[in-house]
Amino acid sequence: MIKIADTSGQDVAISEAPSWQKYWPLGAGVLVLLLAAWLLLPSLQRWASSSVTVPLDRLRLATVERGSLVRDASVQGRVVAAVSPTLFAPADGNISLQVDAGAEVLEGQVLAVLESPELQNRLQQEQATLDQLRVELQRQSIEAKQKSLDNRREIDEAKVTLVAAERERRRAESGFEIEAISQIDFEKTKDDLETARLSYEHAVANAELDEERLAFELETQQLQVDRQTLLVEDLTRQVKNLDMRSPVNGIVGNLLVEQKAAVARNQEVMAVVDLTAFEIEAQVPESYADDLGLGMPSEVLVGNQVYEATLVSISPEIIQNQVTTRIRFNDGMPPGLRQNQRLTARILMEEKNNVLTLQRGQFLDSGGSRVAYVLEDDRVARRRSIEVGARSLAAVEIVRGLEEGEVVIISSIDPFQSADSVLISD
Repeated sequence: MIKIADTSGQDVAISEAPSWQKYWPLGAGVLVLLLAAWLLLPSLQRWASSSVTVPLDRLRLATVERGSLVRDASVQGRVVAAVSPTLFAPADGNISLQVDAGAEVLEGQVLAVLESPELQNRLQQEQATLDQLRVELQRQSIEAKQKSLDNRREIDEAKVTLVAAERERRRAESGFEIEAISQIDFEKTKDDLETARLSYEHAVANAELDEERLAFELETQQLQVDRQTLLVEDLTRQVKNLDMRSPVNGIVGNLLVEQKAAVARNQEVMAVVDLTAFEIEAQVPESYADDLGLGMPSEVLVGNQVYEATLVSISPEIIQNQVTTRIRFNDGMPPGLRQNQRLTARILMEEKNNVLTLQRGQFLDSGGSRVAYVLEDDRVARRRSIEVGARSLAAVEIVRGLEEGEVVIISSIDPFQSADSVLISD
C-alpha cells in the first residue's frame, strides 16, 4: 500500500492583524477626497454662481489706462481738383478749338479762338467815334485859345482907349484952367474918360466869363472822350478775350462744344484741371456734424506715409446722412496723386489729457455703451454699468464705472446673455 504525503508540513501559522490596519486605506481615501474638495471648492463656487461659461480663447481683453485721448473721425475720401476753372464763351460766334481733351497746357496758353464779326465791327465803330471826339476836342481847344486871344486884344484896346481918355482929361483940365477950352469941351472929356473906363471893365469881365465858358466846354468834351475811351477799352478787352487762354497750369478736361460750332455768350466751352492743387473730398457721418469746425487738423494716409492736412470746407447741408467736407494738405501735395484716387483721412476733433481710456471693441455696440464685464480674477467676469465719453478710432473715454488697471472684456458680450457673472474656462 502506497502512502501519500499530505501538505501539513507546508502550512504556516499566521497571527491575527490589529484592527486599525484594516481601516487605514479607507481613511487615506477619505483624506484624498477632502483635499480634492478643498482644492476644487473655489471653482465649484464660481461654477455655482455663474450661469454662463465662455472659453478664454474666444474673448478679447484690454486694460483700463490713464492718458491722452484724441477724439477723431476716420473717413474715406477721394482726390479732387481744388482749382478746376471752366471757360465760358465771352460772346456769340463760331469757336475754333486749339487743344484736345487731356492735353497738358500752360497758364496763358490759347485754348480756343472765338470768331465774332459783330463784336469786332462794333469795336471799330466805337474806335472811329473816339477818334472823332478827340479831333473835336482838339478843335475846341484851338477855338478856346483863339477866343482867349481875341478877348486879350479887346482888353488891350480898351486899356489903350482908357489911357488916351485919361491923357485927354488931363490936357482938358490944363486948358480949362487957362480958359483955352470951353466948359462943354471940358465936361465932354470927363464923359469920354468914364466911357473908356467902363469899356475896359466890361472887356475884362467878358474875358473872364469867356474863360470859364471855354473851360466848361473843354471839360465837357473831355468827359465825352473819356467815356468813349472806356467803351473802346472794354470792347478791346472783349475782343482780346476771344482768344480763350488757360488760367492755370494743368490739363484740359472735357470739351463741351464741337469744333467750329456756333456758341452763345456765356456758354460752357471746356474745363481746365490744375494738377498742382488737389484736395480730399470726404463724406463724414451725420453724427459728427455738430463737432466739425473749419481749421481742424487732419491726417491723410497716402501709401504708408501720413501727411498733415487741414479741414477747409464743410457743406451746409446733410445728404444721405453724410456731410461733405474738403481737406487740404498743409505742406504741399504728396507725389503721385491722381484725380478720384481713394484715400483714408483722419479728422482730429478734440484732445483730452489725463483721462481713463479703454480700447474700443464690440462690447460697446452689443452692450449699448452702458455695460462692461470686468475680469475680477482669472476665472470670473462680473457685469458692471459704465458710462463712456469721447470716442476715438482706437479708444473710448471712461467717465464712470471702471478704475485704472482693471481688465475688461472688449469682445462682443452677446454670448453672456446679460448674466451678472460669467465663468471663463480654458
